[in-house]
Order: sequence, then structure tokens, then C-alpha cells
Amino acid sequence: MRNLNAVSLFSSSGIGDLGLHANGINTVIACELLEERMNLFQANNPDTKCFCGDIWELKDTIVNEYKTRFSEEPFLILATPPCQGMSPNGMGKMLSDYRKGLRPKFDERNRLIIPAIYIIKELQPKWVVFENVSNMGNTLIYDENDELVNIIDYVRRELGENYIGGPQVIDCADYGVPEHRIRLLTVFSKTEKAHKHYKTYGTFLPERTHSQDGDLFTDSWITLREAIGNLKPLRAVKGENVDKQNPLHKVPLLDEKKLWWLDNTPEGNTAFNNQCVNPECMFQENKIHGAKHNEEGINKFNEDTPLYCEKCGSLLPRPYVEEKGTDTKRLMKGFTSAYKRMSWDEPASTLTQNFQYACSDNKVHPSQTRVLSLWEGLILQTIAQYPYTFTINGKQAKDGLIRDTIGESVPPRVIDLLCKNILKIENN
Repeated sequence: MRNLNAVSLFSSSGIGDLGLHANGINTVIACELLEERMNLFQANNPDTKCFCGDIWELKDTIVNEYKTRFSEEPFLILATPPCQGMSPNGMGKMLSDYRKGLRPKFDERNRLIIPAIYIIKELQPKWVVFENVSNMGNTLIYDENDELVNIIDYVRRELGENYIGGPQVIDCADYGVPEHRIRLLTVFSKTEKAHKHYKTYGTFLPERTHSQDGDLFTDSWITLREAIGNLKPLRAVKGENVDKQNPLHKVPLLDEKKLWWLDNTPEGNTAFNNQCVNPECMFQENKIHGAKHNEEGINKFNEDTPLYCEKCGSLLPRPYVEEKGTDTKRLMKGFTSAYKRMSWDEPASTLTQNFQYACSDNKVHPSQTRVLSLWEGLILQTIAQYPYTFTINGKQAKDGLIRDTIGESVPPRVIDLLCKNILKIENN
């Protein structure tokens, strides 16, 4: 096989590309909107031609750059468009409004698939990989003709009959990632071997390597205990929140209230359910904080969860706020997953860009009073398994950039295993 060149679109900091490079697939051109992320990409890929800016404005530049430098088509194009605009439940309403002659509201970011497809059609790569949230398959866009179309149907239509493939929803935990992360992998190919393979098996994805309990063909999911259980203990107070031997194993400080809430929160539970800690009472049957979907389908928390012990009247170690200018306290508005400890013997819940906030969804350490560290995030996203630096021009990137990079990335192990399967198909 000749040079395995790749083009990376919506590259961010280049985490997904680690899976390409692990298989000898070289990213020769990359495109990213945000400068600080592109700087990280460039620091890790000094030989890659990087374009920073709006893909709508850069699409022809990218095409011309590739055609000028290379005579052969790219082996693969990897595209990970922004996911914030992907709607989980808006398709029905949008279609209904559209059929009534109304122009539904939609997120313009979803149309970034259009310049990506333009680049793909111009360069005609052997393989195309889109990675996004599972809701991508339920997303509508206006195409170039101002017609409303499902985004996957648009991709199929524009790629044409030469390409075969489609989308598939996966849980990254099934591929050896110690984290539940539900993603949509959409893979197409135009090669003869790929066509034969897809018609036989109906997928380009590799076999799962892991499952909940393991079986003859898979190992059990990797748990938090296995992934991060051997790291130095930390506490979210000054002097105890950093591992001096590993500057990325550090956590933000918490104030005394939050320390009290979390100190009293059991593994796998939320601080909203904490019970009385008054040694003269210790009543353990105070109403817990539940949530349910209302008639509109919105997940609403209980309004009557007690903040004071129903038996002795003591303040419970539950998240609260104080009314300005008074000593009055009320239960903080929040959901059952806020200020919640993870469980040691399960994979982590999905990491987002907010994973270092205690109020984020199920992101408190299973037993220590703190959130996850940056290093733990790198481990759980499998980034730590690959060569990568957060140093730019001799200076370490800001914590916020590192956190965002972790939270928005596809686990490189998933792309790695996918590429291994792609090469297996091509080499058979």
C-alpha cells in the first residue's frame, strides 16, 4: 500500500488523529477553527500543514493544498464536526413546521457538514470517517438548495454510489475505554475490498473487545478502580490537591461547604441525598432527592427535598445556597446527578468539558473529596496511552485548555481500533 495520507477536519487539538498515527496513517493537512486548539495540534504534529479558521472559507484552500502536494487521493479523511447543535428530539417538530411552510429554528453549526462533504467529494479519499454524538443521526439541516434533509441522508446522497457504509452507535466502554461514552461512528469507503466486506458483514467497525461482564470473546469493562485506583490520593484543599511528581494530577480547590457536602457523600450517591450527621440524632430516613420527566419531557427535580433533618432540625450536608443579605438557606436547584460520586467498580460516566466541576454530571471521585484530576481525565479518555504533549513553545497549556481538550475529544483508542480494522480489510 502506498503512502497513507489523511486529512483531518474539525481537528481540535488532534486527539482523534492519535488513532490514525498509531497505524501509520499520516495527517498531512488539518483544519480547526480555534487558534489555541490548533496550536496544540501543531505542537504535536509539526510536519502537518495546519489551517486555522472557518472551514467555509478554507475549503478550497484545503483542496488546492492537497492537490498541489500529492498526486494520489487521501487514504482517509477524518471529520469530527461540532456536536453542540445536534438535537436529540427535534426532528419531528422541525419536519412538521417545514411541511406547514414554516422555517424551523436550527443550529447553523450543523451545516458545517456541507463544506466537509465538498472537500471529500473534491479529494475522493478511499475512506471517510465521521465521529460525533449519537444524536447526529437524528439531526436535520438545510442543504445547498434550502431543502430540509437528515444529515446522514445528505452524506449518503452527496457521496454517491461509489461509497458504501453508514452510521453505527457505540459505547466506547465496549472498546476498552474506561468510560461510558456513546458516540456515532459513520464510516464510508469506495475501495473494492471495502465494498465486498460491507456487503458481507454490514459494518466496518471492529468486533467489541469488552462487555459488561465479559465472555468468551470479550473482557469485562475496565472500571475506575482498574484505571485510576493506584494514583496518589488527593483532597481539594490547598497543599493536598496536587501530586508533586505529576503536575497534571491536580484538582481545583473546593470551599468548606462543598468539602462538608462531599465528605458525607457515599460512593455512587449524590450529596442531595445525604442524611443527618448530628451525632445526637443521625436520622437516616430524610426524604431523598428524586427527579422525573414532566409532561413536556423535561427532567425536573423535586421541589420539596428537605434541607434540614426531619427529626432533629439540624442542617443536612446537602448542597445549599444562602439568600443574599440573610442567613436563610435553601436547597440548591439541581439534579440527582449533581455532586454525585462515581462508582469504583464501573467505568466512568461520560467526560465533558465540565468534568472538573463538582456540580457536573456524576463527576466526583468515588472515595476522595474532590473531582477528577486532569491526569485521570487523560487516562479515562485513553489519551495517556499515546504520545502527546500539552507544551507549546516551552510552556504548558492552561488547565482550561487541557480540560476542554479532554472533554471534547474522541477516545483515540476507538479510532485506533477502527483504523486497525480498516487496514485489515484493505490487506486481506
